[in-house]
Amino acid sequence: MKAMALIIALALATGTAAAGKLYKWVDKNGDVHYTDQPPPPEAKIAERKKFGDQATDAPVPYALQQAVKNFPVTLYNADCGDACSRASALLNQRGIPFTEKNARDSAVGEELRALNGGKLEVPVMKLGTQVVRGYEEGNWNNVLDAAGYPKWSPAPARTATAASKPAQAAPTSPAEPPAQNAAPDPARQ
Repeated sequence: MKAMALIIALALATGTAAAGKLYKWVDKNGDVHYTDQPPPPEAKIAERKKFGDQATDAPVPYALQQAVKNFPVTLYNADCGDACSRASALLNQRGIPFTEKNARDSAVGEELRALNGGKLEVPVMKLGTQVVRGYEEGNWNNVLDAAGYPKWSPAPARTATAASKPAQAAPTSPAEPPAQNAAPDPARQ
């Protein structure tokens, strides 16, 4: 959230928000750059931030702030069709900030296998330290509700690709939301 605030402040200060484009990229030395010009072809990691007509400084509800702090959401996804599209759409619909990682990337694939009992199946949602396999709308809504995410948020969901967002540190609060009508996790039995 602090990084997004920095990007927005930088964009407003330089006038790039009016142009609607801001690029974040990492050079070969690992230095991060923010610019209104597309990154050079040799950039290791590149991401384009989009700014719409909506106010970017809308207040984020306290419940959403706490849920994001305690139970960050990562969506492991790929081109798996309807289930993957609906999983991403649900998080966006609820206004839940999340990191989306493409399971087709080899490093992300290995990370997913470690979380998913050696399987490379998507979609998978990591909620704090809890892993929710497969997409079933009712189950996903139940675990998101139990984690304290509002059913709807006025703040638009923000996604970041795996290449543009470093792994997050483990939350300092409880690692898992209480189970509430969630399907049993076979890895824990």
